[in-house]
Amino acid sequence: MTDVKTCLDEAQEKMDMACMYLEDALAHIRAGKADVRLLDGIRVDSYGSMVPINNVAAVNTPDARCIAIRPWDKNMFRAIEKAIIDSSLGIMPENNGEIIRIGIPPLTEERRKQLAKQCKAEGETAKVSVRNARRDGIDVLKKSVKEGLPEDAQKDGETKLQKLHDQFVKKIDDLLAKKEKEIMTV
Repeated sequence: MTDVKTCLDEAQEKMDMACMYLEDALAHIRAGKADVRLLDGIRVDSYGSMVPINNVAAVNTPDARCIAIRPWDKNMFRAIEKAIIDSSLGIMPENNGEIIRIGIPPLTEERRKQLAKQCKAEGETAKVSVRNARRDGIDVLKKSVKEGLPEDAQKDGETKLQKLHDQFVKKIDDLLAKKEKEIMTV
């Protein structure tokens, strides 16, 4: 028999994971200004193994429209440039022999709408995960009633699960609204 507190804790942990996933996914969607997290998914071939760019170079943002990459090894220039060109970032790097610069162009209105749509899709995925966690929690509570949990405790648990669900859905909506505002701001 599972008690209500354990069930609620498990559901909350799953809902927390959904929110953390969403925050990470939204961080990788560019909003017209430079952010080093845009390069997180790009891997570079370094001496036979694929590693993130920040493992072979210093990455920073000198201003809001530029990402500067300073490789520690001069032999890595070609590999880093190739990885950026081959990525889905869609931006051409500039190399001056010392630093690789990635200029972040301003977003067009159409591209802003596309990115906002992409954010909504990520948000919907997170909401589905939250709903699934609630459903799983309710299923566990119903099975616990058959094993001896009082029905009043089950109903209270379901009410608390619903409140938890509403709280996380609101958090997801807030994250989406913040990112959409960031994208739509020119």
